[in-house]
Amino acid sequence: MSRRPPDHPCGAGREMRAAWILTVCALVTAQTAGGSPLIPDPEVFLEKYGYLHQDNHIHNTVEVQSAIREFQWLSRLPVTGELDGATLRQMAEPRCGVSDEGSQQIWAQRVNAIFTGKRAAAGRPQSRRKRSAAQAEKWYKRHLTYQIVNWPRHLSLGSVRLAVRAAFQLWSNVSGLVFQEAPEGPADIRLAFYEGDHNDGASNAFDGPGGTLAHAFLPRRGEAHFDMAERWTLNGHKGHNLFMVTAHEIGHTLGLEHSPVRNALMSPYYRKLGRSLVLSWDDIIAVQQLYGKPSGDRPVRLPGQVLHATLQEWETTELKTTGQPLYCQGIFDAITMDQNDTVLVFRGSMYWTVSAEGRVSGPLPLRQRWSDLPPAIEAATFSPLDSKWYFFKGKRMWRYNDSVLDPGFPRKSSDLGLPRHPDCAFFYTPLGHMVLFKGSRYSVLNLKTLRQEPYYPRRLTDWTGVPQGTNGVLTRPGGRLYLFREQRFWTFDPVKVRVTREGQWAKDLSWTGCRNTLQSNNIL
Repeated sequence: MSRRPPDHPCGAGREMRAAWILTVCALVTAQTAGGSPLIPDPEVFLEKYGYLHQDNHIHNTVEVQSAIREFQWLSRLPVTGELDGATLRQMAEPRCGVSDEGSQQIWAQRVNAIFTGKRAAAGRPQSRRKRSAAQAEKWYKRHLTYQIVNWPRHLSLGSVRLAVRAAFQLWSNVSGLVFQEAPEGPADIRLAFYEGDHNDGASNAFDGPGGTLAHAFLPRRGEAHFDMAERWTLNGHKGHNLFMVTAHEIGHTLGLEHSPVRNALMSPYYRKLGRSLVLSWDDIIAVQQLYGKPSGDRPVRLPGQVLHATLQEWETTELKTTGQPLYCQGIFDAITMDQNDTVLVFRGSMYWTVSAEGRVSGPLPLRQRWSDLPPAIEAATFSPLDSKWYFFKGKRMWRYNDSVLDPGFPRKSSDLGLPRHPDCAFFYTPLGHMVLFKGSRYSVLNLKTLRQEPYYPRRLTDWTGVPQGTNGVLTRPGGRLYLFREQRFWTFDPVKVRVTREGQWAKDLSWTGCRNTLQSNNIL
């Protein structure tokens, strides 16, 4: 939408800018300490996503408050026009890179059409000035082809094709559209992964993990781009579900805008694959207003739990049939080592063992050894103090004596004073306790009392050189810690109390079982 020029660019603009700086600085300090994502510059954010014009980057108080109110409305926040903590935190959440400009008016037209029976006016407001402004708002055919140009290195083409096919099927189940993959040659819709600036314009450059996950173009351009730097997954809490993000971006390639409806797939912010229906009533009405209802006039809506089970079953099959340990591509859920110096690597519903000599066994079913343990655990560790296994996922902790679940477990992490969704867990001999990393902080659990030690959590900066977001830590003979994050590792010396080495673990560490089995999952 168009914004009128600022009335008082010097006075009001400077006052608002100063107020922003003070507010943002205070909230960034508080949020960073708690391990939350860094909060972006509000003015830059509101310009990028279409709430403020970008002319001279100067805005008066009325403009800014109007922009904040519109953002709060679309984000289902209390509409106050104030840049409060909740509003800033929402801005920092992972989201789609497509502009929100015009979404409110188009949604109002859609709802009005429901009650009046009149067809919603197609297209964005005439003042729309983003990259898709001159393009058609819908496809004028019902049979569309798609093509996967490339895919993330740590996922197989088979698993990516499944996720993409399921995402397109989601829309064809509720509309008059039919989709077919075109592996070669021309295609109506092309899906590709890029890093950073990829010739889409500076405002559309990807920003690394978090932030903007993907963006897409409206019909006829027919492209959806995904940030290669993200951790893409089919299951699990760590990372972003490829199926959900793909389904959202497909919606844009069909001509759909962002939705303000709670739990709508077309909400601008990333939504995890849960148990509820993936498509909301608003998603279905939006696509049917453009392309009609499916043949037979009976839409098929699948709950998330069905899709989750299908993706999990496929991933399990992929883990079993691959010619090398799939974790060697750099993505796993957790890693630890037992009393025999055997390394255990966990991913999805499977795990591998690597002997002290570097021999790999597996993948093996997780529940075959630890019954009642859910797939896609978030942290795991073996404690030499009590010879027990500890696993974490979501809000709970499991404790096993060999393969037998201890009475009273799983237990809520909050009852132990621990955070939910830890990044990793490990037994730290110098302290004699278990340590858990979460964001920019770490907690210490006394395994005898099962209570967090006093004066914790503390800042991760105590561990000099250790990065945030590590998803596994283990102690090798000699006492050094090895910390893992994607393809990288860091060695922490407990005597020097700092990181002393880093590198690529699959290539540099023979005891991970990857040095002799590495293969290339080439990007097309």
